[in-house]
Amino acid sequence: MNGEKTARPPAIEDHGVIGDLRTVALVATDGTLDWLCFPHFDSPTVFAALLDADKGGHFRIQPEHLPGHPEVVHKQFYWPDTNVLVTRFYSENGVGELVDFMPLGTQESVRMVVRRIRVVRGEMTFRMECLPAFNYARDEHSVRMLDHGASFLSPTLSLTLATKAKLETDGKRVTSRFTLREGQSMVFALTEGAPQSCARQAMGHESAEGLFRDTVIYWRHWLSQCTYRGRWREVVYRSALALKLMTFEPSGAIVASPTCSLPESPGGGRNWDYRFVWIRDAAFTVYALLRIGFSDEAGAFMRWLEQRIAELGPDEPLPLMFALDGSKVPQEEELSHLAGYRDSRPVRIGNEAAHNHLQLDIYGELMDGVYLYNKHGAPISYDFWSHLRRLMNWLCDNWRRKDESIWEVRSGRQHFVYSKMMCWVALDRAIRLAGKRSFPSDLARWIHERDAMFEEIMNEGWCQERGTFVQYYGSQALDASVLLMPLVFFLSPVDPRMLSTVELIRKPPKEGGLTSDGLVFRYDTEASQDGLTGREGTFNLCTFWLVEAMTRASVTRPDLLDEARLLFERMLGYASHLGLFAEQTGPAGEALGNFPQALTHLSLISAAYNLDRALGAGD
Repeated sequence: MNGEKTARPPAIEDHGVIGDLRTVALVATDGTLDWLCFPHFDSPTVFAALLDADKGGHFRIQPEHLPGHPEVVHKQFYWPDTNVLVTRFYSENGVGELVDFMPLGTQESVRMVVRRIRVVRGEMTFRMECLPAFNYARDEHSVRMLDHGASFLSPTLSLTLATKAKLETDGKRVTSRFTLREGQSMVFALTEGAPQSCARQAMGHESAEGLFRDTVIYWRHWLSQCTYRGRWREVVYRSALALKLMTFEPSGAIVASPTCSLPESPGGGRNWDYRFVWIRDAAFTVYALLRIGFSDEAGAFMRWLEQRIAELGPDEPLPLMFALDGSKVPQEEELSHLAGYRDSRPVRIGNEAAHNHLQLDIYGELMDGVYLYNKHGAPISYDFWSHLRRLMNWLCDNWRRKDESIWEVRSGRQHFVYSKMMCWVALDRAIRLAGKRSFPSDLARWIHERDAMFEEIMNEGWCQERGTFVQYYGSQALDASVLLMPLVFFLSPVDPRMLSTVELIRKPPKEGGLTSDGLVFRYDTEASQDGLTGREGTFNLCTFWLVEAMTRASVTRPDLLDEARLLFERMLGYASHLGLFAEQTGPAGEALGNFPQALTHLSLISAAYNLDRALGAGD
């Protein structure tokens, strides 16, 4: 509380996530809010202790620990069927309950983070400390004490903490120490702005309870639209709720993840900013949400996407990502003053380096998403089709180029098999859509180019010596992305080449495969030379792809169905205590990469849906 050196931040997986469909906050199991960008996902951080425990800023509410007393036990869970987070503190003196949420479904237009601490049994003393660090801890701020609160004033943003607790300040942080008995509570509400008084904003239990109930009702109403009724329903529901948190309600945009620079390789440099709209990730998200009944989100994203495509020049290719407002992604920047999550440097914001990549696969994800939305959501407009038709003609002219593909390698372009396959998907879906809607198109050319892609992949992307599809033409390296072949109907799931590829990928790395105890690496970083240093964990998306590929192959290989179920349920065991996943799973089972990750949760939904259907009505 006096500015002493703090311990390293909690593990990535030891966090819950709350949000208001514009941004999210991460709250650790110890009661520390250590990540918040405000007002939007891609805004600068206000709290970023997750990336630097000393400089990043935090908002902490914890029981007071006294020397000689037992440690407090923490337990964290979501209020059922919501994104309202509950952190409980168990001690010999009593039980405290911290409820964190961002209000939704209310008449209030003020956006806020509400933190209500209550003692449900006994008596407990708590300490609160709020220390923001504006603009990625680059901007200085001052504190202005108010009636029932305090304002934090910086050159670009002001925030106010309203509470009935007695506050003290050292000029940078505000603190409070208070004791609650059974049934008593204290509320802290963080909002934008700098009023002259907080007397009206400071909430008691009843006001906070009203916001809490409205927010619970909002989330439960939203989730009630889910049509999934199969096995692992709670897991699917949690993934849907996580995906919803990554949607930007004002425009319909969908971010890949709400955090930045959480490492794929602990202590290494694989630290990226995912707070943007990747065409690939968002299109996959649309597919997953449509699959389980959420058509409104799919429609909102399609409208956002149509506007982006309409703004492109006549011969301009589709960018692989956008900022939330549809503009260009900010230039990649290293924040050398921040230590990084557990000393994983450099801390990066922006992602222009990846933005400038050529990733031809995005056309496939785009058209697959549009095709499915037209089928399961609402018919697309002629104007939207006109823009898509132009992109398909561009693809016909350019699909033979090398690119960086799905994994955004920084070692130079190649003829990646995944990219060629997704180019095939793009034209295949465009051909199907033109036929279903009788849209005008250069059908003969599209069919010719689609068939040429197929033949080339089967000839150049297949390694006869290893009996597998490879990462890129001329390579012998495996890549888990080829598991998508049967999922996008490029190849039959029981085609001998596909079965051979699946079997090789399922082998452990020491035997030439990509699987470790059922978890799948996206590729071998040593064999593939991706232009980056350090190794990484298994890629959660790829594990769920393997589950689905095996599930589909079970039509003639029934033994694979049981294996797919075992693999799926083993993978669920690597979720966090709240059922959340990051991008990767590390060698010690820890979460790696940005958190939570849309790709992981959407692929979980797809795998669960198809596996449950294949298993049928029985157990």
